[in-house]
Amino acid sequence: MDYLQDLPMGFGMALLQNQDAAAYFDALSEAERRRLLDKTHSIQSKQEMQAFVDDLHMQ
Repeated sequence: MDYLQDLPMGFGMALLQNQDAAAYFDALSEAERRRLLDKTHSIQSKQEMQAFVDDLHMQ
């Protein structure tokens, strides 16, 4: 999980609050993680980011 230090702060904080989503994200390939990270650039609030992360493991 060395890549965690390079995550956007809001996304990383939201992942820390959801172990299922963090495990899901960790299991993704680098290309899949990058695809999800690209989606985070349009998120504009803490609540929206948490909802995005909460839905990760359901994708």
